[in-house]
Order: sequence, then C-alpha cells, then structure tokens
Amino acid sequence: MPNSTETLHMPVKPMVRHARVDQKMCDIVNLGIAVQAAFSTLCALEYLKSYNIDAALIERVLLHPEQRRQVLH
Repeated sequence: MPNSTETLHMPVKPMVRHARVDQKMCDIVNLGIAVQAAFSTLCALEYLKSYNIDAALIERVLLHPEQRRQVLH
C-alpha cells in the first residue's frame, strides 16, 4: 500500500470526452437543440422527453450549451 507521500505523486487521469457511439441519439439531441433555437426551451424539453432522453442530458444540452460536445468537422 502506498504511503501518503507516494499517493500525492500518482498521476491523475484527465477527463476525456468520448465520441458519441449512438448516432440515433445524437440526431435526436441535435434536433432538440434546433427545436430550442427555432421555438423554445419548453418545446425542446418536450421533444427530448418524448424520446426518453435522460433528464441530466436534457438539462446539460438545453441549459448549459458550453458543456455540449464539440462538433467534429
């Protein structure tokens, strides 16, 4: 077992945003963002809820756009 001095020097794994693997969910979320821009946050919320998108994900993409994944070109 490492002592407290050794623990302080252990490398920290950086947070990495992973690429989306579910294209259908990606498309639904992107359309929800477009609905928000064209209509309202409430409309986008209802749209995303209709596809059973997780509440935490809905909150992140609709209320915290700075936390959205960046689009890869």
